[in-house]
Amino acid sequence: QVQLVESGGGLVQAGGSLRLSCAASGRTFSSFVMGWFRQAPGKEREFVGAITWSGGRTYYADSVKGRFTISRDNGKNTVYLEMNSLKSEDTAVYYCAARVGSYAARVESYLYPYWGQGTQVTVSS
Repeated sequence: QVQLVESGGGLVQAGGSLRLSCAASGRTFSSFVMGWFRQAPGKEREFVGAITWSGGRTYYADSVKGRFTISRDNGKNTVYLEMNSLKSEDTAVYYCAARVGSYAARVESYLYPYWGQGTQVTVSS
């Protein structure tokens, strides 16, 4: 049973930084892609970025490219989302998700069968 637990959300001022963590358990994740999604009030869930567990290849949405960085720690089975230069439009609930695969550049949320509970990120302007 795959379990994903996000942490690290909170309130931050515009221009600030925040790091989210996603602790994964229940499987060997070497053949997985780990994705980050977000959902703002009244909006659809959107892809933020993803990383292949094996090889660490990343892919990002244009809206966060150059500001957000995804990394993973194999020893801790944890994936991170480092968010810099935060904007008010980054305010959302952020979700960690997992799927079997080797190609990070697939943005469709329905491809991910495993999801965390989400963590709120609020950016004040």
